[in-house]
Amino acid sequence: MRRPARYSPSPKAATTAAGAPAAGPDPAPQASGDEAPAAAAPAPARARWQPGRGAFALLLALSMALAAGAAWMWPREAGRSLTQKDIDAAVLRTLSTQTLPSPAARAAQAIAPSLVRVVGYGPEKVTPAAKQEKRGRNLGKGKPPEAEAAPDEPEERGVGTGVVIVDNGTILTNLHVVAGSQRIKVTFHDGTESDATVTGAQPENDLAVLQAKKLPDDLIAATMRSTADLRPGDQVAAVGFPFGIGPSVSAGVVSGLKRSFRSPEGKQELGNLIQFDAAANPGNSGGPLVNMDGEVLGIVTAILNPTQQRTFIGIGFAVPIENAASAAGSPPF
Repeated sequence: MRRPARYSPSPKAATTAAGAPAAGPDPAPQASGDEAPAAAAPAPARARWQPGRGAFALLLALSMALAAGAAWMWPREAGRSLTQKDIDAAVLRTLSTQTLPSPAARAAQAIAPSLVRVVGYGPEKVTPAAKQEKRGRNLGKGKPPEAEAAPDEPEERGVGTGVVIVDNGTILTNLHVVAGSQRIKVTFHDGTESDATVTGAQPENDLAVLQAKKLPDDLIAATMRSTADLRPGDQVAAVGFPFGIGPSVSAGVVSGLKRSFRSPEGKQELGNLIQFDAAANPGNSGGPLVNMDGEVLGIVTAILNPTQQRTFIGIGFAVPIENAASAAGSPPF
């Protein structure tokens, strides 16, 4: 019996061009019997247009062009040399926007880690100068001028200043600060306190060398500078503990060189001294006289006052560092 023709179930056969009706039945007769209809050959795949591909290619090309332009311009900008006008403008901008420290402030900051407060304990001195110094120390501590030490408190025989010249705890000071002391205590910049002993002396220059028994973790020795090129008028600063107050800083200039000084008691004469006008008072003794780089030029040792008053009237003296360092057995230059 002949089978009736059927429509193909494939969607491609049912769908034609837009608006066109589906194709009619295949006029070809089907095979008789149980034979299955022959499979239709697949239609070849057609390439489709993707809208984003062109835009991506354009964006990539633009990016590469920008990168190439930046790479070409960058070396020219980085390689531009500074002119004097650029430097002057930067300096003027810094000066107008920042307050720079004074030369004396920079000098004090440089020497501060090497500064030491020196106190000698023992029988109280009975000279007029010693009594005046004691009154000054009491006033500096906020005590009445004639106040006495507490019974259980050791008597301060003298207060002065020292400077570390070797980071093993070697300290330079004046001999008159520690002479006759039964005990010497030093206080370092970071607050570390230690007993010290006299390991050397140079009486002709009123110098003593101390060795501290306990040291700070990071002790910094001062930098010393030759006085060979020192001239009157050069700026200097005296740093120390006048009447035990400090550290205190006073600035001035070198007033003269190769000066001589005789102690008020007339017992000793010092020579080859640096004269300066930076304020110094009892307690500054043994402290450093430094230049504006904080380098030690000498050790403050005396002040000149024609009266019995132990106060500063504008003339101070310092032992040159060449002589002072030789007291420690190691001339620096």
